[in-house]
Formats: sequence, C-alpha cells, structure tokens
Amino acid sequence: MVATHPLAQRMPVSYSSADNGEYMNDAQLADFRQVLLEWKQSLLDDVGRTVNHMQDEATAFPDPNDRATQEEEFSLELRTRDRERKLLKKISESLAQIESGDYGYCETCGIAIGLPRMRARPTATRCIDCKMLEEVREKRGG
Repeated sequence: MVATHPLAQRMPVSYSSADNGEYMNDAQLADFRQVLLEWKQSLLDDVGRTVNHMQDEATAFPDPNDRATQEEEFSLELRTRDRERKLLKKISESLAQIESGDYGYCETCGIAIGLPRMRARPTATRCIDCKMLEEVREKRGG
C-alpha cells in the first residue's frame, strides 16, 4: 500500500491561528520541506524492505497454486513500488519548487493553492479549480 504522508499525522506549529497570515512563509516552507523529506525517506525504506522480502521469500514451490499465489503477491508489491516511485518523483519536484520559491502556487494559473490543500496533498501542483477542470477534460477525452 502507498504510504500516507507524515503531514496527515502531525500539524506543524506554524499553522496556528497566531500565524501572521503570510502564505508560504519561511516557517511553513521549512515544515513542508521536513514533511516531504520524511515522506521520501519512509518510501525509500519501504523499497529496501520489499527487495529484502522478495529475496527472502522467493521459493520454488512445487505446488502450482502456491507458486501462483507468491507470484501474484510479488506482482502486487511491485505495482505498489511503481506507484511509490512516481510519488518519489513528485516529492523531489516539490522539494525543488520549495528551493525555487514556486511551492504552493498553481502551475496552471499561478494563484496560491492554499494551506488546506497543501496539507492534504503536499505534492499538489494545481489549485482545486484547475485540478477539477483538468479532471473534467480527462473524462471528456480531451
């Protein structure tokens, strides 16, 4: 299963109501950077565990049903790791956006994505309106 991001488990101090209201201030960026780095490390740890598990559990079962079960289990694990590989790329892109000063702003229209959306999905690159529009276009096939 794809790991959930650590931000869902902790609320950074800089998001309190006492915040000065500045969007993506230094404290917020530092919090998001830390969350993204922790999430990335967690995913990388999972990759290592998968490789070890597959090496340790690889057995040539004489029973075709047992072999099929093991192959299906490995296939599911590999698909999960493939999704996580794509997520790792998004996390790296988000970290690069933090460094460039573009983090938290919609890549389509340029407006602030908003803290609630960024907390829910730290790798978000579009505001909710642009994301919904993109999904409508995808459904229509265009």
